Amino acid sequence: MNTEKKLSVKNLTISFRTSNGKVQAVRGIDFDLYKGETLAIVGESGSGKSVTSKAILGILAGNSIVEGGEIIYDGKDLLKISEDDFHKIRGDKIAMIFQDPMSSLNPIVRIGRQLTEAMILKGKARQKESRKNFNDKLGLLCENMKKALAPNDPEKAKEIELKCKQFDKFEYKHLDLEKEYNLAHEAASEAVFDLENLIFELSKNSKRDLNYRINNDKKLALKSIQKYVVNERAEELKTLVSTISSEYSKSKKSDDFTGLMDVLTKVKDILSEALTFTQPNFFSMGYYLTYSNQELPDMNVEELNAFLRKYLDDNFMLEFIKEEKEAIIYSANESYREKEEAITFLRNNMDVFKKDNLNKAECIAAWKSLSKEVREGIDKLELVKDSFAYTFSSGLKTEIDAYFTAIVKNEKETKRFNRDTVKYNKLKEKGKDPDWKVIPAAISDLELKKYNIVHQVERLCEHYENKIKTRDSRDYDAEAIAMIDYLKEQASGVVTKVTPTMAKNKAIKLMEEVGIPEPRKRYRQYPFEFSGGMRQRIVIAIALAANPDILICDEPTTALDVTIQSQILELINDFKKRRDLSVIFITHDLGVVANMADRVAVMYAGKIVEYGTSDDIFYHAAHPYTWALLSSMPDLDTNEKLDAIPGTPPNMIYPPVGDAFAQRNKYAMKIDFERQPPMFKITDTHYAATWLLHPDAPKIDPPKAITDRIERMRRRRGENNAE
Repeated sequence: MNTEKKLSVKNLTISFRTSNGKVQAVRGIDFDLYKGETLAIVGESGSGKSVTSKAILGILAGNSIVEGGEIIYDGKDLLKISEDDFHKIRGDKIAMIFQDPMSSLNPIVRIGRQLTEAMILKGKARQKESRKNFNDKLGLLCENMKKALAPNDPEKAKEIELKCKQFDKFEYKHLDLEKEYNLAHEAASEAVFDLENLIFELSKNSKRDLNYRINNDKKLALKSIQKYVVNERAEELKTLVSTISSEYSKSKKSDDFTGLMDVLTKVKDILSEALTFTQPNFFSMGYYLTYSNQELPDMNVEELNAFLRKYLDDNFMLEFIKEEKEAIIYSANESYREKEEAITFLRNNMDVFKKDNLNKAECIAAWKSLSKEVREGIDKLELVKDSFAYTFSSGLKTEIDAYFTAIVKNEKETKRFNRDTVKYNKLKEKGKDPDWKVIPAAISDLELKKYNIVHQVERLCEHYENKIKTRDSRDYDAEAIAMIDYLKEQASGVVTKVTPTMAKNKAIKLMEEVGIPEPRKRYRQYPFEFSGGMRQRIVIAIALAANPDILICDEPTTALDVTIQSQILELINDFKKRRDLSVIFITHDLGVVANMADRVAVMYAGKIVEYGTSDDIFYHAAHPYTWALLSSMPDLDTNEKLDAIPGTPPNMIYPPVGDAFAQRNKYAMKIDFERQPPMFKITDTHYAATWLLHPDAPKIDPPKAITDRIERMRRRRGENNAE
């Protein structure tokens, strides 16, 4: 299994304020999600599965209370970042497939628009962000180069400024060249995509929107004529395009489209060939055309790229990278010095948050001074942002605000509870029987809130100490090269535009990938014109449009019949393998995840009660609740009546003192009603929170229905392996 963590959830605790009291939905859960794996979270309705997924995506209800914990993604605590920061993650990096596809789609908007809207909007946002990133980073680099190499040398400082301006100037030429190329290349790509579909449809005697599509493809084909796209065969392409209209007229009269298809195929072949050509190095070309005062040499693109790269390196880039490296080292050393000072300052000023009763003015003042120290320690030239440092100020302020807000709400709740209790008791004293109950006071744990504040500071200190320990392992040569690549990438992002046509083509390709028949026709339809399974495929396509790192599937097959369930599961599995996705699969049905989960977390009453690999859970289950879920799961060989789990889940306004499953557990012992069991380690991959694993507990074997099923599964697995 890949050991790269994509997501880490630590001690997550979430409650909800309701008219009946505070519901403790998630109670201190921990799990990690690794790159390329599927983690299934299984449990009955109300166990906290969906609340966990919504917390990861930042879409909890307004009455939610995040009591504590962390959700770490890409170095960021998702519980602490701003909505603006979350907007860059939600949908792009972490996507979600919801339970009911009909409620996930807008019923009065065509499917095509729902697929493309986000692509176009995010494409525009990326263009603006790329321009800002380029300008900001080049400006910072220039300032640090002057500090590192010319602290007291005005002439050297002017020379450095000139080099940075030269870099900026030839980047503008690079952008002009790449923009011109992109327009022609995108036109060729769009034309090929449509021509392939058009030729296929004509072969099947379909002539939908024929006139419009032919005229559009003619425009795209001519637009693709450019020095590095369609060049040597430009005249041939122009001639073919000029004959399309006459061939179309002949075909309409004779109702024989063979001649038109032949011309369209030739146009498609020229454009397809152009799409395989090597792309010129416009970055190096921009420098050459800006400063050489010479025409480009007459070479093929591969030779030209090598020539231009050598010219750029010899005349500018190697020296620039050398000086840039000194700037990166200077910025890093200054940052390490500030970090060492920040650690001392943070530890010395932490006591203000450890008092029995916190003072709001003192806490706000401490927050401001601590935030200032942390900001000064940030190395702004680092390409991979230190998210712990960047989110420290907002995270600490969030925790401080949560503490003082809880004080006010606790006081209000206590007064309300006392008032209602007095009123209720007076009615009882008068011999009346009230038809209402006193709602328990929804009291937040102030000690936990204080711990969260202190933990924010301690965590950053530990993080800084680890950064300082590993400072000698940094490869500044690689970082200098990466900086140039970053600037080139941001510059290219300015001219990489997502047009409506590009978005439409991508949407149609996605619809094909997820198994939607006749995607061009379906593109213009409304959600009600799709079956439940097809709607879920559309939702999957929308989720995958931005190529996310993590895909959360919240009961995606619940509303579908068994056959369609299987197809959707296979589809998700296929995309996971092809795109190396990390998947969190939420379900109440263990049978659904049997063939797709790498690891399984079994949740009950807001806690993870068992955690292990798929084999651990299905072949070596240890918690009575997992046994109960397995016993209620049908299979082809089961002839006996399935076991139902007796009773109902506990009321989480009043969570049980001991094991939450004890009331429904026929194997429960006295201690189960008195103390919550810890998470016992069974193997390196398998853990369960049940007192049955305690060394002093009696030996209890799983129910016979489960042992029989395990034996059948092992036999079947052996037969499959033998085949």
